[in-house]
Amino acid sequence: MTILHSYRLTAAALMLFTAGTAFGQAGSATDQPISGSQKGVNKDWQPSRTNDGAYDKVSRVTVPIPWQHIREDDILWKKRVWREIDTREKQNVAFRYAGDENSGGGMFIEILIDALKTGKIKGYKTFDDRFTTQMSKEDIMESVAGHTDTITVVDPITNQETIKITQRDFDPTTIRKYRIKEDWIFDRNQGQMVVRIIGIAPVKDLYDENNVYRGPQAMFWLYYPDIRNLLAQYEVYNPQNDIARYTWDEFFESRQFSSKITKVSNPYNTEFKDNLNPMESLYEGKHTSEEIFNKEADMWVY
Repeated sequence: MTILHSYRLTAAALMLFTAGTAFGQAGSATDQPISGSQKGVNKDWQPSRTNDGAYDKVSRVTVPIPWQHIREDDILWKKRVWREIDTREKQNVAFRYAGDENSGGGMFIEILIDALKTGKIKGYKTFDDRFTTQMSKEDIMESVAGHTDTITVVDPITNQETIKITQRDFDPTTIRKYRIKEDWIFDRNQGQMVVRIIGIAPVKDLYDENNVYRGPQAMFWLYYPDIRNLLAQYEVYNPQNDIARYTWDEFFESRQFSSKITKVSNPYNTEFKDNLNPMESLYEGKHTSEEIFNKEADMWVY
């Protein structure tokens, strides 16, 4: 019994020594490569110099699931819809997450802006959502520039007041809304309603030189099918489970966001708010959403 007991103690000590050595190696900043993304989308974000976690992380390169082809002759019904996502809603908290190793080290808007600046994706000007005019690098920098502030400066010697205009840096937390353009299609080949996102645009608040609020405006439009590969490389924060995360492409494709319909295709190209008050616009958006939802069942009547 003494020999067996001694053997067990020796084996246990060996296991503890091996585990301790492995833990020490994993925690070494000089022996281990940088975990997560090598370059964050936010210039102020720094990646961890060690494996920041209690488990072995596997680098993953994901690709979006290709859309099933739809023939025009198979389309029995189609409606174009514009939506608005408010990031202040609880279900949309992922848009406001500051970022970590797996989500690019920045907010969703910072992922888009970094991809635009580095030429990974193309942006289109804000005056329409038909993707007619591509943005230049100068246009991109102008779009993300912060608004100007006017301050009064008093000379301590002469007591003379002068007006000074300063430029604020772009603050990603000011992006509170996104616009989405999408098509709802009933495909008789698949026998179901199919939704395809066509474009997405972040919305910023405009201020004049006197810092007076002028209203919201889209910063730029992105052609969604062209950015799916980019969105598949970044994970979305999941408040329920840190290990079960979507990519941004999966997030949009599985409709994990909350939104309201602000416009549908119409002969006057008007939004609900152009003819209705805010409360009526909200009800009209919900009513339109229910009509589209019921349309799939209605198509089977014929």
